[in-house]
Amino acid sequence: MPHGPASPFVIAVDGAAASGKGTIAGKLATHYGLPHLDTGLLYRAVGAAMAEAGADLDDADTAGRLARALDLGRLGDSALTTAAAGEAASRVAALPEVRAALLALQKDFASQPGGAVLDGRDIGTVIAPAAPAKLYVSAAPEVRAHRRWLQTSARGEARTEAETLADLLKRDARDAGRADAPMRRADDAVLLDTSLMSISTAFDEALRHVEQARRRWEALTG
Repeated sequence: MPHGPASPFVIAVDGAAASGKGTIAGKLATHYGLPHLDTGLLYRAVGAAMAEAGADLDDADTAGRLARALDLGRLGDSALTTAAAGEAASRVAALPEVRAALLALQKDFASQPGGAVLDGRDIGTVIAPAAPAKLYVSAAPEVRAHRRWLQTSARGEARTEAETLADLLKRDARDAGRADAPMRRADDAVLLDTSLMSISTAFDEALRHVEQARRRWEALTG
């Protein structure tokens, strides 16, 4: 389907936690000189705001209000990278009020005239379903748990690899099972399994698929 002459070149990168999607998306953004949004940070920031307010993470009204008032300047806060922040993000992301509050922000980012790179769990299915390039990044749960355990251990978090795996599996089930915008691979997204890949190999493979999509997009848009 033609995207039209004004259609931006959007790269949608979806996948589960610790699959490598964020690293790949960041490298693609640098390669193409495009702005990058890690949409997971939005939900982590809402979860952090809920914790600061002393609110229950299942309090939909408060979560929606805090999401609407979200300060994007806090997305660089290192506290958002902790395991606790990831768990809070997964819980508030299941709330329709939060997703609705953040929907317009993400769609606006994806509609920038020059294009953009977004990574998350519903970019190719909800945020930018017409994105010319779509990737769904995956990896075996045990591989993802090991990667995440290495990250959290380097930050001094006292978590075992088994606990990390259990948390990831619980989060996967919550993200894939939620009623509103569940995590799933878009029908036209290229599956990229990074289980046995180094970062450089995964990026090279992702770039190969994105380049193919870019050539098709250029042929359609002229």
